[in-house]
Amino acid sequence: MHGRVLVVAGSDSGGGAGIQADIKTITALGAYAATAITALTAQDTRAVHAILPVPADFVAAQIRAVLDDIGADAVKTGMLGDAALIEAVCDEIGEGRVVVVDPVMVATSGARLLDPAATETLRRRLLPMATVLTPNVPEAEALTGMAIVNEADMIEAARRLLAMGPRAVLMKGGHLDGPVCVDVLVTNDGMLMFRAPRIATRNTHGTGCTLASAIAASLAQRLDLARSVTRAHAFVQAAIVSAPGFGGGNGPLDHAAWINADPALNADPALVERARRGIIAR
Repeated sequence: MHGRVLVVAGSDSGGGAGIQADIKTITALGAYAATAITALTAQDTRAVHAILPVPADFVAAQIRAVLDDIGADAVKTGMLGDAALIEAVCDEIGEGRVVVVDPVMVATSGARLLDPAATETLRRRLLPMATVLTPNVPEAEALTGMAIVNEADMIEAARRLLAMGPRAVLMKGGHLDGPVCVDVLVTNDGMLMFRAPRIATRNTHGTGCTLASAIAASLAQRLDLARSVTRAHAFVQAAIVSAPGFGGGNGPLDHAAWINADPALNADPALVERARRGIIAR
């Protein structure tokens, strides 16, 4: 085990997203996960039934406790809730760290997880700290104010987000229609496209959390950004393919898919091997 990741995010009682998905992903990739929990949710595959926010000063105390003792090679942020919490988290993380920002605004089930008034604080404080920002289409639309309906829009949105301060933007295109899902990694040095056949499934709960945590784990292990994103992209594909089908809504992923590459469990060995090796498909 090497690479320490501090995850600052909410808890998902159903285990498919949030802190639970983060810990599973980071552990599966051979890194160490520490946490600062920002909220408790009563949640399953169908809906977020209730949210209990953790006070900002206690979240800050969790972050300080981890950084002062264990330390962190990367920080991943997820559900932050409101402006006061974003300010507190940014103050505690400080400058000069590897930070993966998953700008969690709305759950897969449709529940709002970020106070709309906090969006400007997210732009002003957290985005400039990001080593990589990982928005999906609705999140990018909320942050940029533009409509995103095709690949060209995704690229433009990523460039607009890059101008807000992050060093890289991974624009995720899974919400768009079509037989192929496209993600776009944009930096000031260029662009890298990730294309994969769309997997017909309802089991997509926690994909954003899983992807961002996989990137954070790889960056904590000193992989470069392109290889970290490639490894994470393949990890998520393998986890979707072998999802267990739990629950009656958007089911959770199989975060152990690449560890237990058993065809009988519907894990695709090629995807698992690609995830293990972090191969970049040029």
